[in-house]
Order: sequence, then structure tokens, then C-alpha cells
Amino acid sequence: MARIPLPSADEMTPEQRRVHDGIVAGPRGTVIGPLRAVIHNPALAERWSALGEILRFGTSLPKRLNELAIVVTGRRWTSQIEWWVHARAAAEAGLSADAIEAIRLGEPPEFADPDEAVVYEFARQLQQTGRVPLDTYRAVEARWGAAGVVKLTAVIGYYTMVSMTLNAHEIPLPEGIAAPLSPLPAAKRRPHSSAAGAAADGNRRGRVRNGRGRRPPCPTAAMPNRRRPC
Repeated sequence: MARIPLPSADEMTPEQRRVHDGIVAGPRGTVIGPLRAVIHNPALAERWSALGEILRFGTSLPKRLNELAIVVTGRRWTSQIEWWVHARAAAEAGLSADAIEAIRLGEPPEFADPDEAVVYEFARQLQQTGRVPLDTYRAVEARWGAAGVVKLTAVIGYYTMVSMTLNAHEIPLPEGIAAPLSPLPAAKRRPHSSAAGAAADGNRRGRVRNGRGRRPPCPTAAMPNRRRPC
């Protein structure tokens, strides 16, 4: 149960209903998730929805890459509705089921496409550390330009806000839908602060398959006493 009332359309004030109807008439087609809470502030809900429409439906990034950044964000914050909505959208956009499942489990996904790997790494680093390494930043910029790297960053920031709104107000999944995510172990949620930890963290990065369809060799120096995970 949500922590605050989630008014139905019939229970809304005239201003709430105006904003609600405008959202329903747009590309979303429905009021779902965080907007069910944000509608308590109609002016915020109207602007929130407009920003989300730009970042989800009007981005210059390919849809599967946009959705990849969103599911990385939803997984980072264990946001059940965000994952439920966007894992399906990512699959429909062409992201592989294996990659989606690996992200759901907090494991390093494999990608056939280098574009997917660089977007995953950008989102992963930004969520784990609040920063993006320069080489990853430049790789995104080189591929999609300054506008692309700005939009990718905005998508990750916006869906972080979405995740926190869903979690803070405990907005429920639709009736009959089981929670798709389990809490991640702390080690998979927190950035490493030591050199050894940073080396280990590298093993959770997404990998691009080589030309023979197999993973590249693992850097064994980062795991001197562990069995190879790949």
C-alpha cells in the first residue's frame, strides 16, 4: 500500500484532472508510477511529465540504449515499477533477454554491440560513483555528440528521481504482479574505495563478445585467488 493517497481521476481536483487528462492524451497514454504521487502537486506533475516525454520518447539515442540506461538505474535503486515497465520496454526495443536478466541479478552482462557496452558502463559508473571516467565519457560523446552525452546523463538523472519517488512513497505494482527484483548485496550497490576493490569491481562491467562469440579473457591479476568467472 502506498504511503500517501493515490487519487483516481474521479477524486481529483479540477487542476489535477486537467493535468491527468493531458498526460493520458500524450505518448504515455496513462498515469502510472511516480505520477500517481506527483499529481498531488499538479504544476510539478505537468512539468515532470513533459521532461519525461522528452527523455523517453524524444531522445536522439536508439530506444534500446535509452532503455538500457533506465534498467541499469532501476536496478541500482531496486525500483520495482521502474524495472517492471522498462525491462519489458528494453526487450521490445531489442536488448537481449540474457543482458536484461544479468542486470536484474546484479551480474556483468555480455553485449554483442559495443554501443550497448559503453552505455551500460556510463550508467553503471554514474550510478555507483556519481562520476563518469573520462574515457567512457569521450566514447559516448564521440558516438552521439555533445547532445547525446547530455541526454544520456539526463535520462539517468531523471530515472533516478523516478526511482526515489517510487521507493519513498512505496507506490505499489499493479495488482497481481510479483516484485521482479530482490535487494542487491551491499557489495554490488556501493562503489569500491580501495585499489583492490576497484580491480574487483571491474569484473562487474559489461563485456563485449569477441569475434568468435566468446568473452575476452579475464584479467587474472585482478583475481589472484579466485576462479575465473568467464
